Amino acid sequence: MRHFSSMRFMTGFKTELLALTLALTSSAIAQTSPPSNSPPAISVTDDNQRTVTLAQPAQRIVSLAPSLTELLYAAGAGAQVVGVSEYSDFPPEAKTLPVVGRYDLLDMETIVALAPDLIVAWRTGNPRSAVQSLIDLGFNVYVAEPTTIASIADHIERFATLAGTQAIGLATAEHFREELALLDNTYRNREPVSVFYQVWNEPLISVGGNELINDIIRLCGGSNIFGDLGLAPKVSEEAVLLRDPAVIIASGMDASRPAWLDDWLRWPQLQAVANGHLYFVPPDLVQRHSLRVLSGTEQTCQHIEAARHSPANNR
Repeated sequence: MRHFSSMRFMTGFKTELLALTLALTSSAIAQTSPPSNSPPAISVTDDNQRTVTLAQPAQRIVSLAPSLTELLYAAGAGAQVVGVSEYSDFPPEAKTLPVVGRYDLLDMETIVALAPDLIVAWRTGNPRSAVQSLIDLGFNVYVAEPTTIASIADHIERFATLAGTQAIGLATAEHFREELALLDNTYRNREPVSVFYQVWNEPLISVGGNELINDIIRLCGGSNIFGDLGLAPKVSEEAVLLRDPAVIIASGMDASRPAWLDDWLRWPQLQAVANGHLYFVPPDLVQRHSLRVLSGTEQTCQHIEAARHSPANNR
């Protein structure tokens, strides 16, 4: 059996990506002067099935979600990003850029003042009225809604097309797909394990079927106990006890294990508690659609795998 580790991803994949970026950025950025003949227009289709067309590669890009900021950098377009939403903290360079509001409360005046030639918006996170206002003002707006791990590579390719950084973006997307396939081939068809993923404690929030984390759990051969529900469902302790997960994985708000994860120790009858399968995965690794999701997926699979080998995981 092939084993994966977070260290392997963070050193191997990231090192290779950085080397690739250094090798290709010079030639990509050097293309700043348009040829004498007008180049063909650039067109891609966004997740609202709208065609976004640019006369030339975008040079001033505003990102309206932290995950989209990460994808723009992964696509090689970091040098063209001129504004980001709050909490755009990765890569570190993004923290130096002007902030254009929170994902759910946009500073329209700042966005307009930045004069972007491309705005990348989050369909279910940004206010729809504000996004429509930007479109009505004549801005080129690409609306993204990645819901699966595989869709991350697709968006990297589209962003690279819009930014004129295809050499970097296409190579990054291909490498991502290769790493994802290795994880998928290793874990997906293994014995199912029931999983409760806890986003927050008060109110008690889990994940439903059409979400990135659910896709991660399925790839790992897990079964989300609330996979039959909608987006970010509020659930009850009684429902968790009734469905009796073999694994409980929590995220929280930052890189620290939330204290409330241990509240489940009050229920020793739960499989996950009885067998010691309470785990934490940093939220940025599984709740953001970015390259880092490979590391979060790997950690999640390892936790589920530990429960899979527990003597009583299918009682």
